[in-house]
Amino acid sequence: MSTSDEAVAAAVERLETAAAERRPCAPVRDLVGTADVVTAYAVQRRLTERRLAAGAVVTGRKIGLTSPAVQRQLGVDQPDFGVLFADMDVSGEAVVPMARLLQPKAEAEIAFVLAADLDEEDLDLAAVRAAVACAAPALEIVDSRVADWDITLADTVADNASSGLYVLGEPRLPLGEFEPRETVMRMYVDGALVSEGDGAACLGDPLNALLWLARTARALGDPLRAGQVVLSGALGPMAVVTPGVTVRAEISGLGQVTATFSDKDPKDPS
Repeated sequence: MSTSDEAVAAAVERLETAAAERRPCAPVRDLVGTADVVTAYAVQRRLTERRLAAGAVVTGRKIGLTSPAVQRQLGVDQPDFGVLFADMDVSGEAVVPMARLLQPKAEAEIAFVLAADLDEEDLDLAAVRAAVACAAPALEIVDSRVADWDITLADTVADNASSGLYVLGEPRLPLGEFEPRETVMRMYVDGALVSEGDGAACLGDPLNALLWLARTARALGDPLRAGQVVLSGALGPMAVVTPGVTVRAEISGLGQVTATFSDKDPKDPS
């Protein structure tokens, strides 16, 4: 086993143990380096492969670190992506189970549902727009297996882009009825405004974020497919979530999405 393979295996073990034991771990940058994104994505792929082997089903992707505000919060300067699995979708749940989370935070986003594969060589904004069946308001409940969110880009990439759960709201509109770049977002926790932003905060246009992901996924040999959900990335700063709160996001021109969190302490799996 090469040094790189050993580093990937050790990082996978650390992150899987943190998730299984519901106990945040040390960052993995001591294993993969702070700027080695290639190795960090190798960790993510290994974790994904192990989840698939255990029966998990992929439902789409998430784009992270698209908002300058969130980039400043985490001290990074480029987007990343992670994989969405069916068991991460808690849209139909009466309450979001805090026992499944460690250090949750909420982000208001736009979810794109794809009607066509994005596997062509010369993808452009027009192709991406045409591939979108509809958009929906969404909350991404980001989470980190790394203690105290002490992350660099490599740490969050390895950790499936700090994915947790997600909630899709209503309505679902075709892009002919909704322009993502022009939307204004407001997010509230128990009625108090905690985050504001707009479509332009997401790489200038959430469709730019989708195009970035489509090109990246295709280049990696795993293109976006019809039926998948893509979370655009945050439209404004994330907010800490605590047990028992209700988070509501308003996406102008699109709709709203609400999530009520259980009273369960995320560090107490019993």
